[in-house]
Amino acid sequence: MKDLLGLPVLASKHGKDVDQLIIYVHLLMLVLFVGWIIYFAYALFRFRKSKNPKADYAGAKTHLSTWAEVGVAVVEGVLLIGFAVPLWAKVVDQPPKEGEGTPIRVIAQQFAWNARYPGKDGVFGKQDIKLLAPDNIWAVDLKDPQGKDDFTTYNDIHVPVNKPVLIYLSSKDVIHSFKVIALRVTQDAIPGMMIPVWFTATIPGRYQINCAQLCGNGHYNMSAGFLTIESVAAFDAWVAEKSKPGGAAPASFE
Repeated sequence: MKDLLGLPVLASKHGKDVDQLIIYVHLLMLVLFVGWIIYFAYALFRFRKSKNPKADYAGAKTHLSTWAEVGVAVVEGVLLIGFAVPLWAKVVDQPPKEGEGTPIRVIAQQFAWNARYPGKDGVFGKQDIKLLAPDNIWAVDLKDPQGKDDFTTYNDIHVPVNKPVLIYLSSKDVIHSFKVIALRVTQDAIPGMMIPVWFTATIPGRYQINCAQLCGNGHYNMSAGFLTIESVAAFDAWVAEKSKPGGAAPASFE
């Protein structure tokens, strides 16, 4: 069924639940489609002109149609709740606890993705809204020693495979939407809000980041960002290299 629907490659742990929901919904649609087509064909045959040359102006004389409508409504309600309750349980699942996941802060802008990592110590340097400026969109306190090994990247996000990742997502300007199809992750980035997004990547590779909101004339440029899933050893080596003074390429916030 997955191949029949042409679902894209799956590279996250939770993505299986998303794909299963898509498959179940399509199966339900198929059953309803076939059922209504059969009923439609029956009605055409049962009330064909040769057997019913004159219209029946009296209509139905029983309440069978009413009970049938009630039955259909009840069945559809049960199906909707049956899908909605398990899905809601997944939606309200709690993010990784402090120290359990790899934290990354991502700020979207017209028209790129900026990421900030806490460095080898795993602790972000202090931030203060009073320090927010065009050349300091992270509002970082440059005097804080814990932030000395923090680094930023531009359109280049790296995550370790088979380890929880927690992204704190925001936007510098307009509403964007962080979308990585292979991860089955989509989340709006809203100015003034820091929204948590979490997942566990399962297949190493380089995957395109898309913006699922029309964010301006250069919207297509948002697809220039990539998310790389790599082994824990390769990720740790990458973080160590970037944490060195001058290891991270300066990001442009223009």
